[in-house]
Amino acid sequence: MTADRLTPRVLLNAYAAGIFPMAESREDPEVFWVRPRRRGIFPLDGFHISKSLARHIRRDPFMTCIDTDFAGVVAGCADRDETWINDTIFALYRELHAMGHAHSLEVWEGDTLVGGVYGVTLGAAFFGESMFSRRTDASKIALAYLVDRLRAGGFQLFDAQFLTPHLQSLGAIEIGRDAYMRQLGAALAGQADFTGPQTPASGQALLQRRTQTS
Repeated sequence: MTADRLTPRVLLNAYAAGIFPMAESREDPEVFWVRPRRRGIFPLDGFHISKSLARHIRRDPFMTCIDTDFAGVVAGCADRDETWINDTIFALYRELHAMGHAHSLEVWEGDTLVGGVYGVTLGAAFFGESMFSRRTDASKIALAYLVDRLRAGGFQLFDAQFLTPHLQSLGAIEIGRDAYMRQLGAALAGQADFTGPQTPASGQALLQRRTQTS
């Protein structure tokens, strides 16, 4: 699909139908639709924090925030040799962010953005788009805080799109299209709040809250 035919509303309708956009490369101006037969999702009660990751979280090496540098997170995700985030997609997600339908969770080391994750929200569904890391475990820590926020905010579905060995090691699973569409339909009928609940003030608080709610 060419950029002039793709609008934020078209994009939201696609997510509601179980479809998401990609580009062949950064330089390709066109966008194509993807609807996988098998879908990767994160069960919100099944995120796996290894002992080594828990130790890293407990040391509080970073500060986490939401929506303080959405464009910076998308740019960080696109900053690789091969990316599906072209200028069209970048601009569309910035529009969705301005509309309140796209959010980022950032990981900061002082004043430096060192990791993060971003995605789209509809009803009680969060569609994870991409993440990046410039420090050890920064993206894993971003995901841990994101899952905590989604659980606290009443989300029912965390769509990870494709299952990779990395995501599987963190607790992601793969389900068929019909099962995904059932979960998506239930989540779209619900309500959730990404920005309302506050992230735990410390890594220790995050791990304690996870233990209490498991």
